[in-house]
Amino acid sequence: MTKLITNKVLVGGCFDILHYGHIHFLKKAKALGNYLIVALESDQNIKKHKGNGRPIHSLTQRREMLESLNFVNEVISLPDSMTDNDYWNLVKSVKPQIIAVTKGDPILSKKQKQADKVGAKLIEIEKIKVPSTSQIIKILGIE
Repeated sequence: MTKLITNKVLVGGCFDILHYGHIHFLKKAKALGNYLIVALESDQNIKKHKGNGRPIHSLTQRREMLESLNFVNEVISLPDSMTDNDYWNLVKSVKPQIIAVTKGDPILSKKQKQADKVGAKLIEIEKIKVPSTSQIIKILGIE
């Protein structure tokens, strides 16, 4: 018997050093629907935004870690040099009912426009107070 997908939830991010904040966010996102899709940033894009020492884990490794989580249904590896139009095309092809973001997302207005265009609901998930990947890297002395 095939499970009917009624509410696709789309999230995106780097998920470099998978930590409790990521797990909390992904579980909250999954609870909003029954099919969770993670758009995973490329190594080149992470390096561009986070610096030369990043990512710590390769795209293949990050993808495998996310796919091993039982509440993640699908991982889409994003190509290098994504433009706003590329992200829009991704949202159009996925056709999510919900786009989940972390509260305070710096590009919230762009994501809201994308959600509006496909009739999706944009839902902000509250951040919890745990070290981020960048903070963990500093604590471990990797950078």
